[in-house]
Amino acid sequence: MDAVATELLQLVHAFADHLREVSEHDFTHKPLPTKWSKKEILGHLCDSAHNNLRRFICAQYENIPPNIVYDQDQWVALQGYQQVPQEELILLWKLLNDRIAHVISTMPPTRYALTCNTGRNTPALHTLEWLASDYIRHLKHHLNQIFPGAL
Repeated sequence: MDAVATELLQLVHAFADHLREVSEHDFTHKPLPTKWSKKEILGHLCDSAHNNLRRFICAQYENIPPNIVYDQDQWVALQGYQQVPQEELILLWKLLNDRIAHVISTMPPTRYALTCNTGRNTPALHTLEWLASDYIRHLKHHLNQIFPGAL
């Protein structure tokens, strides 16, 4: 998990600076009415961080695997990310990921195999180790949407 935490911090700290260079116009532009803007994609990454941080914590102490699902469209819509100041959103994203990196880097190895249910209608049990690796994959996917070809 140390390697995942290190990679997470490197990605977030490098891309936080790049995000600050994006003009407000480019950050809020929606390619289609039903598609997210770059700002909403970053908001989605904040929501993903919230939900995954909860998974990494709750799975370590709950007696049964916690059921923590995430309805991304509802979260993005209800958070109203298009109206959030750019710097505030970047800072939130950075701080949430700093917390995740801390939690997973200090997690005892005996807890890596603990599970969390992420399934909405059917069970989808994943180990914390898998969730951490998948979190990095997911992060890279969306950073490539914001900065095509960056990763």
